[in-house]
Amino acid sequence: MIGAIAGDIIGSVYEHFSIKTTDFELFHQASRFTDDTVLTVAIADSIINNQDYAQTMKEYTRRFPNAGYGVNFYRWAFSDNLKPYYSFGNGSAMRVSPVGFAFADLETVLKEARSSASVTHNHPEGIKGAQAVAAAVHLVRNGHSKRRLKNYITEQFGYNLDRTIDQIRPNYQFDVSCQGSVPEAIIAFLESDNYEDAVRKAVSLGGDSDTLACMTGALAQAYYGEVPYKIEEKVRSMLPLDLLSVIDDFNHYANLV
Repeated sequence: MIGAIAGDIIGSVYEHFSIKTTDFELFHQASRFTDDTVLTVAIADSIINNQDYAQTMKEYTRRFPNAGYGVNFYRWAFSDNLKPYYSFGNGSAMRVSPVGFAFADLETVLKEARSSASVTHNHPEGIKGAQAVAAAVHLVRNGHSKRRLKNYITEQFGYNLDRTIDQIRPNYQFDVSCQGSVPEAIIAFLESDNYEDAVRKAVSLGGDSDTLACMTGALAQAYYGEVPYKIEEKVRSMLPLDLLSVIDDFNHYANLV
């Protein structure tokens, strides 16, 4: 899970100042954790304590109200209403990586990804994006090669993964939909050589860089097995203790230590 959070922090400074290169400062003085981190930790907390996804996300959002949430999610989080709002935004996919790490079989991963998404993102594309990311994390963590993952995601979810980063980058724009960002995040991982390279490729697409890097970072951690020590150390220094406590508890729960 720390891979997703590191991606969020690294990409945060470029979300509204897109870059089209992998040559950038990994941690900028303005880098920070965003809603991607807060809600990823909320999902992890829900899992390890068997709590309702919706209620836990509302609690976390109210504790961290200035993390940069989307307008519709923010309204939902601060209302008494628990009904979803039919979103296909990539919020469902950026927060889902703990599901891929926590559960032992693919059927349960897909079921829980749907559950974690549908409390807000009950549009088919919102559910599909969450399931694709969670399944990808689960599969590569459990030994699937990149080729096998690409075939599975293409067949099961219909995403076009035949494009390359170099083909996508020139014309790619800010896109917060699942269908316009989940495939690109997976492609950044598929082309990567290591964790840092994966995150740099995701950010280099431009657009919603923190969420792209969050999704790609989760996949890279699952596949490469760890986040480089210097990156994890920097990330941990930027997080409040209450979030770190949940991350550490989740790492033990999901055997990530």
